[in-house]
This record gives sequence, structure tokens and C-alpha cells, in this order.
Amino acid sequence: MQLLEQHIEALIFTAESPVSADDIISCLNTTYGWELKKEQLKEIVEVLKEKYKDEVFSFELVEIAEGYQFLSKKEYHSVVNTLLQIKAKRRLSTAALETLAIIAYKQPLSKSEIEHIRGVNCDYSIQKLLEKELIVINGKGDGPGRPLLYATSKSFMDHFGLKSVKDLPKLKDLHILDNEIGTPSDLVDQMDVPVDLPPGFESGNSYFDSESLDNSSNDNSLNDEWNIDPYAQ
Repeated sequence: MQLLEQHIEALIFTAESPVSADDIISCLNTTYGWELKKEQLKEIVEVLKEKYKDEVFSFELVEIAEGYQFLSKKEYHSVVNTLLQIKAKRRLSTAALETLAIIAYKQPLSKSEIEHIRGVNCDYSIQKLLEKELIVINGKGDGPGRPLLYATSKSFMDHFGLKSVKDLPKLKDLHILDNEIGTPSDLVDQMDVPVDLPPGFESGNSYFDSESLDNSSNDNSLNDEWNIDPYAQ
């Protein structure tokens, strides 16, 4: 079992979530045929824990959620949290935000249906929303050519702290200061505060008025009211 400690270290380091002892043992057995016992693994993990306790390392090996994971040390939590907040604020253009809202309240629906409501081409907006994993392809429609249908994703639900689309707020209750998608708790705190909505929303209904959105098809028309950079991707 050459470089066994380093192999275990690499498996824990590359895992996005806590990796269990069973998974580590299974990986080593599948790759090299090594028969590692849990007691041996635990001994090696303890060695690694001591190694990363040294102050020269900004992270440490911890046992969490019935597995092992490398986490930043508490001395660096503030700066790491700042980075996470910056990355969490994924800005959307006005066009993308309008498209996302239409999908959220009318899902599932096709690109042509979205374009009928907005009155403009939505190819780019849909592509950006797919890239940001805020929407997903949810099957095909029954119309000519079996068009793709779009719906909100699990990431969308996570961002807004929603359990399902049934938990979407009524449009008249929305509080929209800007279009930054932050942590779910921030957004949930804001949703209870009423505010005047920009053109394109019909109060009291869970859909957009196509005529209103046609009049706002110029993406720059809502910039001042929504405080949105139309060129942000």
C-alpha cells in the first residue's frame, strides 16, 4: 500500500462533501485492490489531523456528518465568508430576470411561450439562466416540433429558500431592491415587505400581462427602477 496516507488525503481533499470511511475504503479497493480496515483508516486519519493542526495550514481535517472533510480554520472564517457572499451574488440582466420570473410563475413553458409574453427574443436569457443553473429543461411540449419546456431548478429553490413552487410569493407581496440572488435567509426576510412593482407585473395575479411586457421590451427601460446593470451577465 504505497503512499496510502497520501491517497486517503487526496480523496478527502477532493470531495465536495464529507467522505465516509466506507467510501474511502471502497475507492482504494476498487482502484488498487487494497484491503484496508476501518481501524487502519482511523489511525491514518488521526495522523492527518495532527499534521494539519500546525499553524502553517489555514485549514484542518475534521470529522463531520459521519465522514471526513477539510475545512478552513475558525481564524479565517471572516474572510472566507466574505468571498462566499461575493460569489453568491450572481447578477442578472433585466431581460434574464424577467425571463426567470415568467418561468417561475408559469412553469413549465416553452421558449416560444416566454417570447410571446415578453414580446422579444429570449435565446440569450434562457442560455444564461441555464448556465447559472437557475432553470432546467423539464421535458417536451405537445406542440409542433415538441418544443423544450423550462422550469425552475433546485438551485433556484435553494437561493430563495423555497420548498416548492407553491411557496412562491404573490407578486403584490414581493420586495425587490435589486436583482442580486443572495442567501435564502436574506431573501426570505425581504419578501414580507410590500413595495411598488415595476411595469410588467399585474398586481394580484401569478402571471405577467403580455401587453405590459411588450411595452417594456427595451431592457434599459427598467434600469432606474430596478437598479440593474443591463450589461451584467
